[in-house]
Amino acid sequence: MFFLSVVAGRAVFTTFLRSEFSEENMDFWLACEDYKKTAPSKLMTRAKQIYQQYVEADAPNEVNLDAATREETRQNVENACPSCFDEAQRMIYVLMAKDSYRRFLNSKLIQDL
Repeated sequence: MFFLSVVAGRAVFTTFLRSEFSEENMDFWLACEDYKKTAPSKLMTRAKQIYQQYVEADAPNEVNLDAATREETRQNVENACPSCFDEAQRMIYVLMAKDSYRRFLNSKLIQDL
């Protein structure tokens, strides 16, 4: 999914995800990318925000993570290191690549481009 590094490609894929009611996956992935650039003094606050928005059970935009990854991420957030979301982000990337992206390639949205 090389197009994630291209703003226009990301926008079209996000539109597709929105149509499938799964745009939280892209939002989480982008939040993780942004988190890696966060100033050290702000890591703890930002880590908690991302966790509460996307990772914890019943979060407003909860992403689909297995219990072990969710727990590992919870523990990592307590330390707020730059890599605390890496495994969760990887899992969501794989989910998008294997599931949503395949449907995206066959969607009317991409065929109309």
